Parts: sequence; structure tokens; C-alpha cells
Amino acid sequence: MSVKILVPLAEGFEETEAVAVIDVLRRAGLDVTTAGLAPGLVRGAHAIALAPDASLDELDLSTFTAVVLPGGLPGARALAADERVLGLVRRLHAEGRTTAAICAAPLVLRAAGVLGAAPITSHPSVRAELEGTALRDEPRVIVSGSVVTSQGPGTALEFALVLVGLLAGPERARELQRAMLVRSD
Repeated sequence: MSVKILVPLAEGFEETEAVAVIDVLRRAGLDVTTAGLAPGLVRGAHAIALAPDASLDELDLSTFTAVVLPGGLPGARALAADERVLGLVRRLHAEGRTTAAICAAPLVLRAAGVLGAAPITSHPSVRAELEGTALRDEPRVIVSGSVVTSQGPGTALEFALVLVGLLAGPERARELQRAMLVRSD
């Protein structure tokens, strides 16, 4: 089965995290669909509006094989309160498929009940709300089975390239890293 990725967008999403990740995943040739919680433009945390491909109600969520959740507030809280998003996260996690969250979006994973004892990371501003999880400061991107987490706008390219490595293969991730002039550690 081919990879089909959903990136849901809620009012107040973090623009850098959404756009950088969508861009890198699409550069890798992956099938990425952006969807607003409601029809129409979605305004980010810094007043940049994006036109998603669809609204969630227009999509058959059962066809998606991965979800990537951008952070930003209040966007991540809106995603964490949306039963459609939570249901998708739960299904994908139960199937061992990629559920990825950056910045404040691990709050969505917590709300969906998919965070166990495996290490995760997040933006420092929401760490108190993730108390009781295996929260780590380093590395900046953590892969724990099918759950991938990262810390914020400054880690968005690293996060995206890790996702490309997992979903399209490590060679494709290295090709993009070189082509985009992203430093490697």
C-alpha cells in the first residue's frame, strides 16, 4: 500500500512547521493532503492564511496511512479537541502507522491516548501538560516506534527529513538534505 499522509490544519497552527513539512514531504514525492477542520482558509498563529486541499468532512479518513500534526497554539488544542483527528490518530497508531507531531502537537497524541512509556519530545511551553510521559529534551526529533515527535519551528526541516527517511527511504532523505543544503549532524 502506498503512503497517503494527512496534515490537518486548525486555526492558530504554526506556519513554519506546517509549510516546511508539507513542502519537504511533497518534494520527496509523497502523497500529502492538507485539510482544515472546517471549509475555507485556515489562519495560522502569525496571521498567515493557507488554503487547504479540502476540509476534513470532504475526506475519507480511512484512506490515510500517516498523519503529521503541526503545532502552534491554539491550533494544536483545536486538533486535540477534534474527534475526527483523534479517531484517525488512534486508528493509525493501532495499525503501527506513522503518527507524527511537532511543537505543541504531542498534546493531540496525549488526547488520543497513544503516548505510552516510549520517549517523546515537544516544545518547552507545553511540557507541563505532557507530565507523566517519557518526555525528553534531546534529541530534537525522536522516533519511538511509529510515533515521531519534534520540538518546534527550528526543528521542522529535521522533523520533515526524518519523516521522509521513514516513509520514502533514507536515500531519498539524504538526496533532499543535500539538495536543500540542510546541514547534517
